[in-house]
Amino acid sequence: MDSFTLYGEQIRSRLLIGSALYPSPSIMTESIVASGADIVTVSLRRQQSAQAGDDFWQLIKNTGLKVLPNTAGCHSVKEAVTLAQMCREVFATDWIKLELIGDEYNLQPDPFALLEATKILLDEGFKVLPYCTDDLVLCQRLADLGCEVLMPWGAPIGTGKGLLNPYNLRMIRERLPSHTLIVDAGLGLPSHACQALELGYDAVLLNSAIAGAGCPVTMSHAFRSAVEAGRYSYLAKAMPEKDVASPSTPTMGMPFWHQN
Repeated sequence: MDSFTLYGEQIRSRLLIGSALYPSPSIMTESIVASGADIVTVSLRRQQSAQAGDDFWQLIKNTGLKVLPNTAGCHSVKEAVTLAQMCREVFATDWIKLELIGDEYNLQPDPFALLEATKILLDEGFKVLPYCTDDLVLCQRLADLGCEVLMPWGAPIGTGKGLLNPYNLRMIRERLPSHTLIVDAGLGLPSHACQALELGYDAVLLNSAIAGAGCPVTMSHAFRSAVEAGRYSYLAKAMPEKDVASPSTPTMGMPFWHQN
């Protein structure tokens, strides 16, 4: 499958995978490997102790994947910026998935604080991957600030509802053709990921759909196949929909019967 670009780096896999909520460290590792992902997301604040953090970080390093730290759980600009700065020191990367929650009920990103924090971090040299809603104007404003990558949600985090508003996502894709777009959050089934790639999105990022499955490793394989199918479908260009049926088998030259 063809690659795509994230801030100048060629990424082969169109599935980005999270590292939280797995039943065990071994299942997490197996699932990450099974996904075929090149990028794994990590959250600094989820580490409960220095020892646990060291053990977790060693597991992540052993995968050999590119690490994308995120600011999960932040509710203010100051908190998000501070955590991003800590992540840069700990994980030795200037990539940051900027997550800044504005509502506790549906964990919707705060669009106003997100814009403010994005500008601060871009000015500090971060390569920001903002997690946002599927709002075209918000995505345009983030792009205007200098974000080369945008990550609109499919649905609220952890709901598994899939792409609630394909029209919005399609408009973002059409209006920002040169940007790398990743559907982040709300996916529950491999078919949801396939649909996102069929819309022309460059990749999907997910965690709960794999970690919360009955068999995370098998689900990783399923999502890996789904993003490949979705990408190939997008490249193949689907047949146009029709309101009237038409035969798929040609009728020219077929025999017919005379009745006396």
